[in-house]
Amino acid sequence: MTPQDITKTLTNLFGAEVQVAEPESWQVENDGLRLLVLLSEDQSWLRSLVSITSAQDAEPFLGQLLEANFDETQEARYAIYQGVLWGVFQHSASSLTGEDFEAAIAQLIALQQRGLSPSFNQFAETQIRQIILTAKLQGQSLETTMQMLDRLYEEGVMGDVDLPAEQRDQVLGAWRHQLERLWNEVETFGEE
Repeated sequence: MTPQDITKTLTNLFGAEVQVAEPESWQVENDGLRLLVLLSEDQSWLRSLVSITSAQDAEPFLGQLLEANFDETQEARYAIYQGVLWGVFQHSASSLTGEDFEAAIAQLIALQQRGLSPSFNQFAETQIRQIILTAKLQGQSLETTMQMLDRLYEEGVMGDVDLPAEQRDQVLGAWRHQLERLWNEVETFGEE
């Protein structure tokens, strides 16, 4: 792709929101999206990126983000640079087609729109599975485990003790749903 091809593709996608900062730098800003497209000085490599969140917010989910890089993000990747979690796409400019460039931009926008939600959900499920495994190893039933979580909420260990009753019931309902959903999937060593 030439700089003119990049400008044309971005203009087709985003119209007047495209800003050309230099012959090898483009920016699009709209509705919470900040897309940067950069060409290397020799114009051999193209890099497109979107900011997702702070690296500090992403830190608890780095394992999940790296797994997503391996399995889910297609040509886009998560990366951390200067305290920011980015969605990044890099490609040789000479072999990049307009269609592939558009697809990459769509992937980056999807990463930004999802934010940390998939990573948080995966992290939470891992934690719930660990709770279930521990409960089963202690010989607890699903109901006993749920009662323990309810008590921990009442004591403020697992949530805001001042949470209104309706919200507390919603949180505990979500816990119950996840525990019920995953209970039979978690096996202890020697369990058949």
